[in-house]
Amino acid sequence: MPNSSLALSRLYIVLYIGAECLVAVLAVLGNILAMWALRLTAAPQNATLYFLTSLALADVAVGLLAMPLAIVVSLGISVPAYSCLFMCCLLVMFSVLSLLAVAIDRFLESGCTRYKTITTERRVWWALGLCWSLSLLGGLVPMFGWNKAGPRSSSFLRCSFISVMRMDYMVYFCFFMWTLVPLLIMGALYAEIFHIIHTKLSQGAGVRRAGAFYGQESKPAKSLALVLILFAISWLPLCIINCISYFHPESQIPRI
Repeated sequence: MPNSSLALSRLYIVLYIGAECLVAVLAVLGNILAMWALRLTAAPQNATLYFLTSLALADVAVGLLAMPLAIVVSLGISVPAYSCLFMCCLLVMFSVLSLLAVAIDRFLESGCTRYKTITTERRVWWALGLCWSLSLLGGLVPMFGWNKAGPRSSSFLRCSFISVMRMDYMVYFCFFMWTLVPLLIMGALYAEIFHIIHTKLSQGAGVRRAGAFYGQESKPAKSLALVLILFAISWLPLCIINCISYFHPESQIPRI
């Protein structure tokens, strides 16, 4: 029986590593193709091009950096506590801010007559820098003390996510502040975008040029809203599991 359990555990690990590698390759190749398509179809100075490229780059970084580190952490190798903590911090960078930037850009283009005046190239670069800086700083917050490493910082441990990351950080900071709030804001923005598009299209007979513009805006808005829904479907289950684990520690959550 112990040998059977060990073999099953090893099978789970092999399947997990294989799945991570497959998803990483698909994420990198898919987003490289997306950036190439954007480069061919979008206008060079289009602000949306910058934001969508930033989102694709964030996903490429997940495939090239976060997923390989997730595999290393899953192996439970013995490393210094703060090395393990640093690897785990890189797993919780926030691409949701790039999604939020895209949603704000779409909202401004749909509902603001001064869109081109507001979204100058300089402001777009500042916005992108802010998104990436906040994502990096937010992910590295545990390195400044909000962690479980504590006095073991100079010692070696068998690296695992829950051995160094505090669950209150994952719940209150990562989920409530950096995932749920942006998701709610984006949901409200896309709801308003579709309301604006519907209103303008219903007036299309009187304002033909505006009707054509909002007709073209409808498809990308639907595509981006679908990306948002898929993002929520991908991350909310894990966030909910973290909440259950934190608020009800007596609950038995299966682990591989």
